[in-house]
Amino acid sequence: MNAKVLAFQRPPIRQTTTVAADQIHTFETFTGRLAEWWPLDPFSFGGSARIASVKLEPRVGGEVIEQWHDGSTRSWGTLLVWDPPAGFSMTWTITGTPTEVEMRFLPLEDRLTRVDLEHRGWERLETQELDATCALPGGYTGGAFNRGWSSILNAFKEHLK
Repeated sequence: MNAKVLAFQRPPIRQTTTVAADQIHTFETFTGRLAEWWPLDPFSFGGSARIASVKLEPRVGGEVIEQWHDGSTRSWGTLLVWDPPAGFSMTWTITGTPTEVEMRFLPLEDRLTRVDLEHRGWERLETQELDATCALPGGYTGGAFNRGWSSILNAFKEHLK
C-alpha cells in the first residue's frame, strides 16, 4: 500500500479551543504549569498519587518529564520546535512508536487565545499500536486519542477561567 493511502487512513487528530487569557499567559500556563491543570488521572504514566511534578524543559531537545515521589521519571517526549509564545512541537512517546504533537497559541481580541492541537504521525504505528488501549480504551482506532485530547484541552480551558 502506498504511503499516501496509508496516511489518509490514519489522519492527524486536530482539536481547537479558545481560552480566556492572552497569548503569553496561555503559553506560559500550558508549558510551565502542567501539573496544575493536566488531568494526571488517567493521562500520565503514574497518576496523581505517584506524580510529584510534571516539567517541560523549555528548549529544542528538552523533554516533558513526569517525576514520581520515589524519584523515578517517565518521559512523555522531546521538544522538536520551541517558539514561545506562538507554540511548540514534540515527539509523543506514550504511543510506543513516537508520534508528534504540535501546539499553536494564536492571540485573538479581548484577551482570548485560540489553542490548536495537531497530533500526527499515526502512519508510523503498527496496527497493534493503533488499537492498543492508552489512557482511555480503544486506542487511536477506537477514538481514544480524540476523546483524550478533548478532555485535556477542556481541563486547560477550565483552569484558565
